[in-house]
Amino acid sequence: MPTYKAPVEDVQFLLNDVFHVERYDNLPGFADASPDVVEAILSEAAKFAEEVLAPLNRVGDLEGCTRHPDGRVSTPKGFKEAYKQLCDGGWLGLSAPAEYGGQGLPATLNTCVSEFLISANMAFAMYSGLVQGAVSAILIHGDDAQKKTFLPKMVAGEWAGTMNLTEPHCGTDLGLLRTKAAPQPDGSYKITGTKIFISGGEQDLTDNIIHLVLARIDGAPAGTKGISLFVVPKMSLKPDGTLAGPNGVSCGSIEHKMGIHGNSTCVMNYEDATGWLVGEANRGLNAMFTMMNHARLGVGLQGLALSEVAYQNAATYAKERLQGRALNGPAYPDKPADPIIVHPDIRRVLMSIRAFNEAARALVLWMALNGDVAHRSEDAKAREASDDLMGLLTPVIKGVLTDTGFANTVLAQQVFGGHGYIAEHGMEQFVRDARIAMIYEGANGIQALDLVGRKLPKDGGRAIMAFFAEVQSYMKDHASDAALKPYLDPLGKALGHLQQATMWFMQNAMKAPDNAGAGATDYMHLFGLVALGYMWCRIVEAANAKLANGANGNADRLKTKLVTGRFFVERLLPETAAHLARIEAGAKSTMELPVEAF
Repeated sequence: MPTYKAPVEDVQFLLNDVFHVERYDNLPGFADASPDVVEAILSEAAKFAEEVLAPLNRVGDLEGCTRHPDGRVSTPKGFKEAYKQLCDGGWLGLSAPAEYGGQGLPATLNTCVSEFLISANMAFAMYSGLVQGAVSAILIHGDDAQKKTFLPKMVAGEWAGTMNLTEPHCGTDLGLLRTKAAPQPDGSYKITGTKIFISGGEQDLTDNIIHLVLARIDGAPAGTKGISLFVVPKMSLKPDGTLAGPNGVSCGSIEHKMGIHGNSTCVMNYEDATGWLVGEANRGLNAMFTMMNHARLGVGLQGLALSEVAYQNAATYAKERLQGRALNGPAYPDKPADPIIVHPDIRRVLMSIRAFNEAARALVLWMALNGDVAHRSEDAKAREASDDLMGLLTPVIKGVLTDTGFANTVLAQQVFGGHGYIAEHGMEQFVRDARIAMIYEGANGIQALDLVGRKLPKDGGRAIMAFFAEVQSYMKDHASDAALKPYLDPLGKALGHLQQATMWFMQNAMKAPDNAGAGATDYMHLFGLVALGYMWCRIVEAANAKLANGANGNADRLKTKLVTGRFFVERLLPETAAHLARIEAGAKSTMELPVEAF
């Protein structure tokens, strides 16, 4: 059975020493998140993840979800009780507004907790993650009546939430969707259609499920300009908000999937189900993107979280498994063989995963802090800058963290050798669970196209120029720091590659769009490496500062960070050169063959 220990100390180091979270005390909710409060919350979340959720991970994988003949779905044994504990603990409302029953704490803190829950049990954590995404969409785009009706119950965990986009004939191209919304005299709509791949579409954890559904109002324009968003509860509501009865919403089937077996992925049928318009008519994608962007950042977090738990188990195994002798002679002559962690190639694997994990966690928390600024600051320029950065980096976080997170679970599985292929060790489940993150909420190829085609040119390139300026300013400000120089020099070279790739697209993609399409994924990963390299410089800076001030008993842990960061800039960051070379090769060989040749 695999184990998991939440990285509480690392999260606190990032919040307190790298990002100096106290500087955000001018934002609503941050003043309440004192170091003691944060430590208590993280410790309790870690305990819940390690002791309650982690033991249920294999149970959920083996048992899966069951659909009954009447359309009801049962979640795996123990999930219902664990979900009640989650709700009773107030975890769903950690960052929700107090007026709807939440605690109003920073969303950044919720991101920290979410990583722990996902690492421990990704399939379970998806249920609560979907609720929080639906809450954010209703909070921003819903009217007062919708907020009053739905949010308190969702924040309390009594009602769940879902996102309904995909249909059997369309996924990414939502302009093709056919689900209909017929206006009713009372202002409601009758929703009819079928949605597929709906995570948590039906379950036995809550009394009601609040579905956010994209549909086309009768007579609406064709394509994406005619899509509206509706809130459609599973159970009808009485005027006082209590449950009345079924609402024409049913689970037609549940998918049999490669992984995340503990989460019910449903085909949802809507047959004259009563729903209410959220936001403006024919502006549904605008409203749904609030939830989608929340989900994409959450999915990026899944890539990191699975990479983390896979690393922990691979490192433990590598220290215990005896196999062969160290190349320089026996490291443990009193044993029949040395543990495999003495071998350079095993170290290469473990260091690669660890170096990614620590920088990826920093990148996610940096974006979470920017999200809090974008949604809570009274400074319009600060909100704009943070919103720009989030828009630019959302596809990078979703695409790079899930691509690399999946690759890292495979690497961690490889450390186990044949035992990694055997289910009881849990490594093959991490591989299967991590694979979906590269696909849902927009497959990673789409993320790359979004980055290159929409995010780079948006507002005349304002966001990418601001990112370049921030990293260049950081390097200039620390140019005289001799201890940081071994990290800054490789970052400067990698940033140059990213700038060169950006200029190449400007010069070659407008007249030949296939050049952008052929190089988009490489550009996304090049960007990701630069962003992670920037995070490592900030981590190393903070570690050196603490070491200079006595380290407070953490010297060994801080020195470990210096070595891990050096591994990243020496062994992983140079991959930017290969990505640049592929981008500048253009699309000719990619697109030259006729279709018949495939």
